[in-house]
Amino acid sequence: MINAPIEVCFDLARSIDLHMESTKQTGEKAIAGKVSGLIGLGETVAWQAKHFGIRQTLTSKITRFEYPNYFTDEMVSGAFKSFRHDDLFSSVDGQTIMKDVFDFESPLGMLGKLANFIFLTRYMRNLLEIRNKVIKEAAEATS
Repeated sequence: MINAPIEVCFDLARSIDLHMESTKQTGEKAIAGKVSGLIGLGETVAWQAKHFGIRQTLTSKITRFEYPNYFTDEMVSGAFKSFRHDDLFSSVDGQTIMKDVFDFESPLGMLGKLANFIFLTRYMRNLLEIRNKVIKEAAEATS
C-alpha cells in the first residue's frame, strides 16, 4: 500500500534509473536497450549485475502494458530458463496497491528446483521487497 497516486507509482515502477537505485547492492546497471528514463511497451533493457559473486546479464522486454494498471516484463535472454514479472496497480481511497506477480524457472532441472527451494526464491523475493520499498519511499516523498 502506497500513499501516492497510481500514476506516480506506475511510473516509478518502470523507471530504469530508480531500478538501478534500488539494486545498488548488486551493482545492477542498464547496459543496452533502454538505459534510462521510463520503459514502455515493446522496449528492452539489458541489465548487468553481480549475484552470488558472478557477473550476470539479463535482457528483458515489456510485453504487456496498460497505463496505469499493469505492465509485464519477460526475460529475452539470461541465466533463467524463464522469467516473467507482472507489476499490477490499483487505486483505493486515494492510495495505490502495488502487487508483484513473479514467476521464474531455473535451469538445470532438479538441481535448479533444489536451488529455488534452498535459497533462490528467498533471494529473489528480497530483491523485490527492496525495490518496492524504494518505490514506496520515492512515491510518498513526491506526494
